[in-house]
Amino acid sequence: MSGPLGVLVTLVLFVVVLGSLVLIHELGHFVTARLAGIRVLEFGIGFPPRAKVLRNTSETLYTLNWLPIGGFVKLEGEDGDDTKDPRSFASARLPTKVVILLAGVVMNLVLAFAIFTSIAWLATPYVGLHVASVQADSPASAAGIQAGDTILGIDGEQYAFLEDRDVLTELRAHAGDTVTLAIRRTDGTVESVVATLRSQTEIDKAGKDENGRPKLGPLGITQDAAPFFGTVPRDLPTAVGIGAQQTGHWFGVIIEGLAALVGQVLTNPTAPPPVSGPIGIATTISDIFFGSGIVMTIYVAGILSANLALVNVLPFPPLDGGRILMLVLKRILGTRLSLRAEQMTYVVGFAFLFAFLIWVSGFDIVRILSGGS
Repeated sequence: MSGPLGVLVTLVLFVVVLGSLVLIHELGHFVTARLAGIRVLEFGIGFPPRAKVLRNTSETLYTLNWLPIGGFVKLEGEDGDDTKDPRSFASARLPTKVVILLAGVVMNLVLAFAIFTSIAWLATPYVGLHVASVQADSPASAAGIQAGDTILGIDGEQYAFLEDRDVLTELRAHAGDTVTLAIRRTDGTVESVVATLRSQTEIDKAGKDENGRPKLGPLGITQDAAPFFGTVPRDLPTAVGIGAQQTGHWFGVIIEGLAALVGQVLTNPTAPPPVSGPIGIATTISDIFFGSGIVMTIYVAGILSANLALVNVLPFPPLDGGRILMLVLKRILGTRLSLRAEQMTYVVGFAFLFAFLIWVSGFDIVRILSGGS
């Protein structure tokens, strides 16, 4: 969707998805602080300026704020000032402070696991392969496959999202074999066609292109989408296992991405970064919502939640991991680390993160204007 309406929908999706993840993160801090007996001065939905006071209890102000991205929790004494209040964050023991700061990370991690598990249990779709073009004199051409067709399965098998097998990998695994393909035509009818795939020797003989990919595939098609259809039934224990596997998988992917980002900044800072900023995330969520539907949008929210958990635990001020690092340093150094030095560290960290977001967003804009994704 393009035009003003498309921009509006993109903004709404971004606010709802990312705002919800940040709000859940802050809810972790809030609940843990309350359980630990720490005085919570304010729990805000969105960021100031304040729009409305939703509730005012004896010690906590619940507010709705104008900037609708997530929320915040304000604890008494969280800025490091000694308020002499035994229920202030500054007066709490170090383990209590660490638990409160880690609670937001844990909430995002649990949310990612819950999203992946719920999709695996209740709403996993089958995934097919949409044919963009058919090569001349190819097995696909001989079998009567046409551009616009969708391959739904091979030899009576269909392939579920969140599993290691899919149509493309199975075609490659059956190189040289004769297979029966379930084809959905552009008019919605489903047919079975028989195709004898190219052999691995023929594929290898054709060589590879400049990107290192084989010039010929087993079927002789190009694809432009992975359409979803139907729903895969699963029991809860199986879904829990898939949820745990997906959470671990995306943690690994995010760690690799962060490592690649650091390496690129050090070696080639003018190249486009291997990460997206807020603009890139917003357009990606919108593209997935309109292209693949609500289930895949929720799946991406799970990835973003895992991302938020991992990024926040990094030992860089003013992230939660950075705040934990400062607490540990204060315990080790004592009065040698002044409150002013600690606060200046957070200010510098905020400035660095803000500059980084501007830098990444610049590349997001260039990609969008150049027609990339």
